[in-house]
Amino acid sequence: MKKLTILFLTAVLSLNMIGCGRSNADNGGASSESSQETSAVESQPESEVQNGQTEPEQSEAAETGEDGISAEMSAIRQAVVDVMGDNYWPNTQFPPEYLESYGLTSEMYTDFFGEMPMISTNVDTLIVIKASDGQTDAVEEVLNSYRDTLVSDTMQYPMNVGKIQASRIEVIGDYVCFVQLGADVTELMEVSDEEVIRYCQEQNELALEAIGKAALQ
Repeated sequence: MKKLTILFLTAVLSLNMIGCGRSNADNGGASSESSQETSAVESQPESEVQNGQTEPEQSEAAETGEDGISAEMSAIRQAVVDVMGDNYWPNTQFPPEYLESYGLTSEMYTDFFGEMPMISTNVDTLIVIKASDGQTDAVEEVLNSYRDTLVSDTMQYPMNVGKIQASRIEVIGDYVCFVQLGADVTELMEVSDEEVIRYCQEQNELALEAIGKAALQ
């Protein structure tokens, strides 16, 4: 009887020890997996653990035009250069403050481009102003005032007189443009003043067509 009891107790103890071993093994495995997951999360950058995804990269900087002008104005200028080639002489930018004495204020426009030659004896000029809402007429008036001053300036070099008279102001959508182009008109001056004006008008028309295509794209 005692032998049976001893055998029974031995069997029970053996089963308990086996159960504890399995439990510890299971817990150990779960603990190990939990530790690995925590380590993996901690090793990821913060940007990768939000919503389980990587944050989108920062967008590239907005495209800017050459020489500090807006990309839009840069495209308009390039369109004129492309169509006129070597006959495009303006090469020095000037700020909108250049037209303040003619009435231009910062409220009148949202974008501005102005360029003329560095050499003061030449007057080839391109001005493109993107008017603010409801300010197109006001900007046009400013450019008309600017043109009137050039036309009435009796001290202009003879080679510039016909070019100034041929200058144009044109409204294209929200853009108000002043074109005074023509490049070298020396040979045409030997023909007649009318021939100079006619030629410069043709050049200005080419420029305005290019501006229109670029601005309204």
